[in-house]
This record gives sequence, C-alpha cells and structure tokens, in this order.
Amino acid sequence: MIFAAEIIAVYKLLIKPFLFLFDPERVHYFTINFLKFFFSVPGIKRISIDHFHVISNDLKRTLFGITFPNPVGLAAGFDKDAKMLDTLDAFGFGFIEIGTLTPKPQAGNSKPRLFRLPKDNALINRMGFNNDGVIDAVKRLKKRKSKIIVGGNIGKNKDTPNNIAYRDFEYCLEALYDVVDYFVVNISSPNTPNLRELQEKEPLKVLLTRLKKRIEFHKTKRPMLLKIAPDLSNDQVNDIIEIVIQCSLDGIIATNTTISRDNLKSPENIVDEQGGLSGAPLRKTSTTLIQYLRQKLGPDFPIIGVGGVSNAQDAIDKLNAGANLIQVYTGFIYEGPGLIKKINNGILKGVS
Repeated sequence: MIFAAEIIAVYKLLIKPFLFLFDPERVHYFTINFLKFFFSVPGIKRISIDHFHVISNDLKRTLFGITFPNPVGLAAGFDKDAKMLDTLDAFGFGFIEIGTLTPKPQAGNSKPRLFRLPKDNALINRMGFNNDGVIDAVKRLKKRKSKIIVGGNIGKNKDTPNNIAYRDFEYCLEALYDVVDYFVVNISSPNTPNLRELQEKEPLKVLLTRLKKRIEFHKTKRPMLLKIAPDLSNDQVNDIIEIVIQCSLDGIIATNTTISRDNLKSPENIVDEQGGLSGAPLRKTSTTLIQYLRQKLGPDFPIIGVGGVSNAQDAIDKLNAGANLIQVYTGFIYEGPGLIKKINNGILKGVS
C-alpha cells in the first residue's frame, strides 16, 4: 500500500525537480495531458481513488444546501475550462472550482505569465482569464462522468467596460446554470485591468443585485459566492460585508491572489514580475481575513478559505479561524497529489 506521505515524498524528491526544470505553464498542460493518458489505462483511476480518497462522515460539511464529502477543494485556475474533472476527481477533492470563465474565449495576457518562487513556495501569475469561453466549458460539463461537486467561477472579458460588466457575468451564469452546483463571482483578480474596481461599494451592489435576480428566475436556486482580494482595507471589507448581507449572498471565498511582495526570499527579477502572488506568503494574510470575516458575519455564514494551504496544519488553522471549507492550488503544485489525503487525514486527527 502506498500512503499519502510516501507519494508526497516521491513527488518532491523525483518528479517535482524534473518538472520544475521547464516553463511552468508548459508543464501545467503537459501534466494535464499526461494524467488524461495515464488514467485512460484500465484500472488506474480505481487504484488512485482507493489510495487518495478519505471517506468519513466526520469530514462531511453541509453548506448552502450542498453536502460536501470532505472540506478540501481545488481552487479556480487549475482547471479553467473543465477539461480535467474526471481525472482530478481521483485525487480525493471534496469539490472542484472551474474557471474563471468569460463569455467569449480569450487568450489572456502575453507569455511568460506564470512564475515559480521555490524559495517562497509560491507562484506569481498574470494569466488574465485565459479560457476557451463559457460555452465550450458547458459542452464538457454535460459530458463529464464524475459526480464531484463543481463550482463555476465567472468573470468578464478584458475588453468589456466595467459599466456593462454585469452582462458578462449574467451571460456566464445563465450558460452554466444547469451544469454547476454553485457560482463564484470573481471581481478580485489583479490580472484584468480595472476589474478590482468592481469591489467598490456601488458597482458591487449593482452587480450582485442583478445576479441574484437572475437566480430568482430559476426554479432551482443555485448558491452564489463572492471571491474577494486579500489587499482590501478594513473599510472596504466592511462595505463588502454590508453588501453581501443586503444581497443575501450565500458565501464568501477569501482570498484571491495578492499584489503584495512583502518578505519574499526569491530573486528580485522574479519578485518584481507583475501579477498575483499565491502560496505560502499569502497564508497569514488570508487566515487573518477569514478570522475578521467570521467575527463580522457571525457563526453561520459560509466562508471558503484559500491561500497558502500546503499541509494539514495550514488547513486546520483556516478552519479554526472560521472557514467552513478550504481550497488548495499552489500547495497542490508544490506538494503533489498526496496533499489532499494528507490534509483530510490531518483534519480527522486534528494535527498535521
């Protein structure tokens, strides 16, 4: 029997050093294609599920009418176009968030646009919502075999002015409505020009009000969450909390990547790259914001915590701070496929 700790060790000792020799974006797509091929071999997925899935009633979490088999999800950005759901399901995630998706396909920002910071266990990305468009994702979602819970992270196209950005969000919501389990409104990415301006009080209120009305038109009500940035002032967070309550939103995801570059060990030529920073340096900031949100929103409001989760203790810290669920991304890249099992087992034991 191969256990999560051994898989992580093999990944970090042999596989990751080899993969990290190459451009990170190219490695990402190489890995996707390799895993698809690997899992096409009869029996491999079943073996993977047996090794990586942790089944326990103590891990189950019920939020906004959805019962999650465990609290560890994959954050948006890894499987933007819903191409890997049937493969990623084998690694034991409790849920997967696709996107960010936009109405029209877009190439995103110019390359290179993804950078590793190994000394900091971090990444910098300025991808710019590169995706094949929401309609292509819908086609794939209709064909998927996995029953894993899927969140649809939606955004606006780069060339859509902010004053009509609501149209892009409405389009994506309607397109995805019957093929995802919940929605995430992404206005907090630092890589689309002026996008974060939609976090300001008035434009945010207009956007969320319109989207909630759209949901009310449907017989089945899908939960809608807001993903926020870690770089907000307390006053800005308080404004967001006020609007979230007014609009009867179903939850908050805290947080997106940060534009801060404080206390990094990596070389300046990498640190100075524009984009959002994710990984270990974001851990404390996101956890502190989760704690603040919990204090302000009370004990029952759903919060998904993301940012710097690289082991079970990181996840437990976020859960103790007030998160109901957590998501991983950069930690999954640095720690490998055994991370989800290790976190779930750690949550059951209460230690890393």
